[in-house]
Amino acid sequence: MAQYAVLIYANDSAHRAHATREETAPHDRHAEELERSGAMVAAYALTTRDLATSVRGDVVTDGPFVDAKEIVAGFYILEAPDLDAALAIAMLNPACHSGGGVEIRPIAGGGVVERPA
Repeated sequence: MAQYAVLIYANDSAHRAHATREETAPHDRHAEELERSGAMVAAYALTTRDLATSVRGDVVTDGPFVDAKEIVAGFYILEAPDLDAALAIAMLNPACHSGGGVEIRPIAGGGVVERPA
């Protein structure tokens, strides 16, 4: 089955340090549903935008790579039979219904890096 990266765009991370259960509940429910369905391979919430650091050439700056209203707040990898199925799953993401959105991209290759014991 094909794998797709789902990049979550929002004003900031829903799982920031002082987020309430009420704020994270829709995202946690969505993740649990994807886990139960077997579609989710991996998921990561990122820290808040104020903890981002960007590198362009030899220049290091504070903040996200692109100065925009929305930032990449997290991402997950899902398995789906095709792009249409991946889109149907990704459209259920709470960010799509609270002012943000998601970007779905087929994964060209890669995987977990094995580390020596």
